[in-house]
Amino acid sequence: MNALDYIRAGLNASAGLSLTLLDDMRDAPMQAPTAKGGNPPHWILGHLAYAESNVIEHIIRGNENPLIEWKGVFGAQQQPGADAQAYPAWDEVRAKFDEVRANTMAFVDGLTEADLETPTKNCPPGREQMFGTVGACLLVLTLHPMMHYGQVADARRMAGRSPIVA
Repeated sequence: MNALDYIRAGLNASAGLSLTLLDDMRDAPMQAPTAKGGNPPHWILGHLAYAESNVIEHIIRGNENPLIEWKGVFGAQQQPGADAQAYPAWDEVRAKFDEVRANTMAFVDGLTEADLETPTKNCPPGREQMFGTVGACLLVLTLHPMMHYGQVADARRMAGRSPIVA
């Protein structure tokens, strides 16, 4: 297995695991993961789509994020609210996640191993270790869904659902 195969496998595994839980919460999208609140599944789904689009399009390629209008709702450092009306519809967000992921996979399919060392065009200052190269960005994208996986698992438990073993 080479690095690109590893990245593809990581992207597929982390999305598959996370989407299994997220899709199960479609009927309870605003369920908080704890009694004291936290990131609801709807916010997590939109945040994952927004962030992945931002990494590929803005950080790596130097373009504006096509989902820039979602920044105030799903961007980093945003505090998710409990009002479902503040978010785009679940089905729209879910479809956008799939579209963003297809774009990411097409991007990865066009890379060579050497491309992983290419510097990014818009690395956030001070975040060079995570976002300074194409390879570093793709590593983050393999991990990011799993960073939120536990929150969705906890939201499912708060909703009275049994664990899903994927």
